[in-house]
Amino acid sequence: MHALLLATLMFFQQAVTYSGTSGNITVDIPRIETEAVVDGDLSDSVWQNAALLSDFSQYQPVDGRPASDPTEVFVYYAPDAIFFGIRAGELHGNVVRATQANRDNIGSEDHVQILIDTQNDNRIGYVFGVNALGVQQDGTRSDQFGGGAGGRSATGGGSSNINPLEGNLDLNPDYDFDSMGRLTENGFEVEIRIPFKSLRYQDADVQDWGIHVLRRVQHSGFQDTWAPAIRANASFLSQSGMLVGLHEMNRGLVLDITPTITSSFNGAEDVNGNWKYSDDTQLSGDVKWGIRQNMTLNGTINPDFSQVEADIGQVVLNERFALFFPEKRPFFLEGLELFDTPGQMIYTRRIVSPIAGAKVAGKVGKLNVATILAADDEAYSSTGSDSPLFGVVRLRSNLNGNNTVGAVMTTREDGDQFSRLAGADGRFYHHDKYYLEAQFVESWTDAGSGANNGSFTNLTWDRTGRRWGFNYGLNAIDPDFRAAAGFVNRTGIVSSHAYNRLSFYGEEGALLETIGGFTGNIRIWDYSDTAAGPIEGTDSISPSATLRGGWRLNGSLSRGFFSYLASDYEGYATQDAGLPSPGTFALKEKEDNLVAGSFSVTTPTFQLFTLALSWSGGQTPIFAEAAPGYSRSYRVVLDARPSQSIRASFQVTHYTLRRTFDDSQYSREIIPRLKVEYQLTPDIFFRAIAQYAARDRSALVDRNGHPILIGGELTTDSESNDLRTDWLFSYRPNPGTLLYLGYGSTMDDVGQKRFQDLQRREDGFFLKLSYLFRV
Repeated sequence: MHALLLATLMFFQQAVTYSGTSGNITVDIPRIETEAVVDGDLSDSVWQNAALLSDFSQYQPVDGRPASDPTEVFVYYAPDAIFFGIRAGELHGNVVRATQANRDNIGSEDHVQILIDTQNDNRIGYVFGVNALGVQQDGTRSDQFGGGAGGRSATGGGSSNINPLEGNLDLNPDYDFDSMGRLTENGFEVEIRIPFKSLRYQDADVQDWGIHVLRRVQHSGFQDTWAPAIRANASFLSQSGMLVGLHEMNRGLVLDITPTITSSFNGAEDVNGNWKYSDDTQLSGDVKWGIRQNMTLNGTINPDFSQVEADIGQVVLNERFALFFPEKRPFFLEGLELFDTPGQMIYTRRIVSPIAGAKVAGKVGKLNVATILAADDEAYSSTGSDSPLFGVVRLRSNLNGNNTVGAVMTTREDGDQFSRLAGADGRFYHHDKYYLEAQFVESWTDAGSGANNGSFTNLTWDRTGRRWGFNYGLNAIDPDFRAAAGFVNRTGIVSSHAYNRLSFYGEEGALLETIGGFTGNIRIWDYSDTAAGPIEGTDSISPSATLRGGWRLNGSLSRGFFSYLASDYEGYATQDAGLPSPGTFALKEKEDNLVAGSFSVTTPTFQLFTLALSWSGGQTPIFAEAAPGYSRSYRVVLDARPSQSIRASFQVTHYTLRRTFDDSQYSREIIPRLKVEYQLTPDIFFRAIAQYAARDRSALVDRNGHPILIGGELTTDSESNDLRTDWLFSYRPNPGTLLYLGYGSTMDDVGQKRFQDLQRREDGFFLKLSYLFRV
């Protein structure tokens, strides 16, 4: 094996080598007219003249150590594309995890990610990932804001970001590029071709690009990087290497036209009890035009925003606020990362079913520009007769030292009603490990009963240290603040949080690789009466550890309190036994000493499966009854890979909520879900999904057991047992050309979890056909 590696290195001895561990990460990238054949075989002579990136180092679980397995990446560019050749060595036998997975679904496999910062400003990078067989993963990676239009979640480096290597990674965007890979005796090889048409980059005649190369080794659980990256830095992208001297790149005309036809036949019972299908066939079209190298215009008419796979079911029996779902719709995904803000002032799923839209996204000098104008279907109008019009503008300017300042403006115009906001924000780094982030927004709203305005303020200070990190934040949201094009699901509060992290690292080869934990402190005040003290709060500690081979352990222990607001229980009364009329609903002011905990264990990524088990439970308010309760939740997730072509995922969540005063059950939810995929070829796959949701909730009672009336009406028990199945055939040779054929049905289990009397409630057939014309 070592002889083969030596022979390989001798074959490529003409390549100029750039050693990551030596800090030689400024690459004079060669320009070569010859294009490599993308077949996964690096024997093409063109690779002898490419630049060679070698000597990776470990980043996870412990930074700074030499990589345990050798990785070499060759890179050069031709007039119209950039090429990468990857040779990932494996010194531990036949342990590479690789399947013919569907696009983006390679997180549990050995894979390599190439991050290209075409603006060379350390803010946003394109992500091009491949597994050992060349299956593609693509999207964007940002060190900037956590929450935004696409649903990226905040992951403060000092506290809440357990895996900062992932950063704000959004895999929803798809880019057109070529890749092919193969397993070898001592690892795997992959070739990648990324056309310049798929990238936005600088307008300069000669330019430099930032580059990071990451490798995930599943059998050990290690993550390696070519450019040495350390934890004690608030920015991962600022630790990139650099490709210098790119010139005379031929992007050509970027004009993509994608006509689409969708057809659905949805079935349900009519008033006579007969099963009837309604036909809904629509034609739509999308156009993408590269106005310049750094700017793209997108237009759409009657766009198809169908969801091929429904959002995974979430437990909702004891929630007080709206749930967040990420954006998946193609039109919005182009340049989505440019719409990010510190608070989620832009949430494109608020535009429910647009009839037309236009978008401009790109960069002018140091200014990032992103705008959307869309008209929503009048079915979602508050006035009932107008098509709501959405306008969104996001600007962000780069300053020295990775610092940024930005502005956001959104509006939703609905006849004579409107909801508008404008705000400013910034992120400022200092002393490498720290950043300070701030956002100030004002909204103006008229929902038909007069105009109101409200403010939103967010301040965050973060330290990303190797052993010690923190994330401190303060938010103030006026009761009248509205973000009709954003996602702010709770107003009228002032909140603070303080997270601290400690991390310790074991010796190389030790059983315990890392151990650490977070401490957290959260307090929430009523915006209108902060002097009265906090109305909610939690103090917590969350230990975690990684063990040799990729085992992960996590736990938490918390103590909290919660105050009920009288305004949430207007119209409540009780039915006292023997009394002729409803009694007064007695509202207790506060629940104290609410103790809860959790524990989870995740196995390494074995050759055939990965298993994750978690438990959580503890005391919690039953919000609907304003009474104390306690919850128990169990979750099992099993990902199986019985062959290179078959993947299966089984998960089950069991959640119960019981009353403290008599131990009776208030609610229960059990959701098992099974997904099986068969990848016939890289372009063709079949998928079947089955999800069963058993939900039941008892009638409301107060903390003394008396029935609760709302608006003079007694509440009742409720129970539902639904089986949802979805079948899909997919042919997708590239991100724009595809054929989907699917069938889905929802059935009521009248036999109550016995599957003896399943009654069809609704079903539907689905067809989607689109073709990408690339001029």
